[in-house]
Order: sequence, then structure tokens, then C-alpha cells
Amino acid sequence: MRVLLLTCCLYAQNWPQFRGPDAKGLAENQNLPAKWNPATGENILWKREIPGLGLSSPIVWGGRVYLTTAVSSNPKMIFEAKLIGELDRRQDSAEQEFRVLAVDTKTGRIVWNELAAKAAPRVLRHPHNSYASPTPVTDGKHLIAFFGSEGLYCYNLRGKLLWKKDLGVMDQGAFDLPDYQWGTASSPILWQGKVILQVDMQAGSFLAAFDAATGNELWRTARDSKPSWATPGVIGKQIVTNGVEHVNGYDPLTGKELWKVHGTSMISVPAPFEYNGLAYVFSGYYRNMRRAYALDLKDSGARTVWMLPEAPYLSTPVITDGRIYTVSTRGVLIVYEAATGKTVYQQRLGNGTGASSSLVAADGAVYAINEDGDVYIVKPGPAYEQLAMIPMGEPILTTPAIANGTLYIRGAKTLWAVRRGPKAEKTAGRAATR
Repeated sequence: MRVLLLTCCLYAQNWPQFRGPDAKGLAENQNLPAKWNPATGENILWKREIPGLGLSSPIVWGGRVYLTTAVSSNPKMIFEAKLIGELDRRQDSAEQEFRVLAVDTKTGRIVWNELAAKAAPRVLRHPHNSYASPTPVTDGKHLIAFFGSEGLYCYNLRGKLLWKKDLGVMDQGAFDLPDYQWGTASSPILWQGKVILQVDMQAGSFLAAFDAATGNELWRTARDSKPSWATPGVIGKQIVTNGVEHVNGYDPLTGKELWKVHGTSMISVPAPFEYNGLAYVFSGYYRNMRRAYALDLKDSGARTVWMLPEAPYLSTPVITDGRIYTVSTRGVLIVYEAATGKTVYQQRLGNGTGASSSLVAADGAVYAINEDGDVYIVKPGPAYEQLAMIPMGEPILTTPAIANGTLYIRGAKTLWAVRRGPKAEKTAGRAATR
């Protein structure tokens, strides 16, 4: 009982990776405000301007928010906040500062801001992407930051660099236009002292494990996959990856491939996750190739419990109250029964702006954020019930973090801490660098 209470307490205080504890996007016992107002400061603990452009999601551990950013030397660099879906070769090739930051959860003060690398990018990015899109991960001792072709870095939580690795050029882009580069987005994960990376490229794709203490490579497994941007997930005793045309299961101790399920799209972005003993995987790039799977994992294979010819493209869904909540690139909230895949209802959110941000849920509320930065708070249930809609005032493509009674939302320029009560600080100033 004591161990269970301690685990629940840690989960309430920390959000250690992309989509939080166990990568499920869920938090409980948070007492978040029912509404807030960025303009007046109602229920805004603080807001902080973050230098540069970064689409990594915030993580939280022990009184600090951690995130990454890339500061371009070109003040007119291009950022396409809404995915247009057309060929766009406007790419920022200027020298970048690749940075890792720690922000105080109480005040919004930037505690440290470390320069990981300063260089021109080795692989260009899509205008809808950034050079700092992979979300960092921590176990409370190691902080892992991944910048794709610019390297893998490990810090302690005081900002001291422990090790770094150059993993080479990672050419990720359009499967049908090999010279059209899009950049990196898959986030690292930590499992039993191992850093797990999924790197799917035009050629030479791999899944690898590194020792979190030393950076030594423990194993590497070649993958038969074109570029994808999904973060891997540890489900049960397996690593599950969402790749191009198939989902795979691997042994996390050795990297051995255990099984393969064919039938995903040519671009996969949502992260696999577990709910009630099943693995859920979504791949929704093209209408004739969209797939959503519920899989029952076995040591030697995966049994398909159900499959749907429909799935979100960029946003990872969340499951709460036995229902799957998804948002499409056209801004439609689609809800399914988790056990059967049966559609519960569909509801267009606002003007139909799509979502890159993944959904999260806490204490009887689902949070869906579109690329305009509008936060839709929906009550879980068999019919659509909107609890609130809050415009944040700037584009948002990242996934919120929830920890210790606070909702952390990162926009294109600003990091907000949303919490019940008066403002702790009107506006946190610009960050100093060192």
C-alpha cells in the first residue's frame, strides 16, 4: 500500500516524458481550474517567453519544467503554424543554437539555459516543424534531450552535461520526394536505465538503446521503415513502434523484433500507448491508408482485437472513461469505444482548425488544443458536452503537461502555468542565456 501511495504521489507531482506517466496522457487528483483567461491573468500562475522556436512539449520533475528550443540566427525564419498540406520548401538553413532549459514551476523563472550545440542544421525542417521538436525525458536523475542530426544529450537536473552522442545525419522527409526534408520529431523514452530511440529515415532506419548513465550504445536493430515521426512506447515487456506500413514489437533487453503487424499509412506520427491491457496504435496520413488498431500483445505476436480504417494524422489520442478521444487535421473530435472501436459521436470543434497537440485528460475533463491555440475542455461521456473554450492567443502545436495541480501549456512563443488561485507573477521576463 505504501509503494502504491508513493507511486501515485510521484505521478501527481511529475510529468516525466511526452504524454506523461506511462505515456497515456492522463493525470488524476489535480484540481485544475474549470476556466482561465490569458488576457486578464485569471488562474494564470505565470507566463514565460521562451526564446527561439521549439515544438518539444514541456515535461515536469521536482519543481522544474524542462523543454528544448532552437534559436535561429535568421530573424525572419519561417514557421507555418497551421499545416497547409501543400509542397512548401521554405526552410530555415541558418545557424541555430540548440538549447535545453529548466523553468521554476512556482515563478516561471528560467533556472538554467544550456547551449547543447551551435551549428547550421545538417537536415532541414518542414515549415510546420522546428529544430527542437522531440520532447525531453527524465527519470529524476538524467535529463535526455534529442535534436536529431544535431545529437543526443544527457544532463543532470542542475544543467550539467553528462554525455553527448553524434548519431549521424538523420534524413527524414517525404516518402515520395526524397529531397524534401522535414526534420526530426520522435521523442526519446527511458526504460530501466535505457534511453530508447526510434529513428526512421529515407535509408538506414533503426531502433536503439543507450545506457542512460554513460551514453554507451547497448543495442541497435535495423528497421524496414521509411521516415516516420512516432515516439516509441514500452507496453508490458515490449517496445512498440508505429512505423511506415507496419507496427512492430521488440524485446527492450536485446532489441530483437518479436512481431510485425502490416497495414499502416506511409507517414506515422501518433505514439503507441496502453489501456486496460491493450496496445493502441493510430496512423492516419492518407484516407485510403488510415488505420487504428487495438492489439493484444503476445510474446510471439500481436492479436488484432479491432481495426478501423480511420485515425488521426498528427495528434495522439487519449483514453479515459473507456472511450478514445481523437482530433483530426480538420478539427473534428471523434470518440470511440476503446473496447470495440465503435464510434460514439463526432463533433467539429470551432471553425475546424486541426490539431498537432496530443490530447490529455484529468479529473473528468479532456483537453484538446488546435493549432490556433484554442483549448477545448470536454466532459467525458457518450455525448458532446463542452465545459469551456479558452483561446490562448498564439499557435500551439505541443502537448500540455499536468503536474502538482498545474497545467503547463507551451505555445509558439510562450510557456503558461495554469493553476487555481491568484497570479504569482504578471509576466516573467526574457531568459538570460549562458
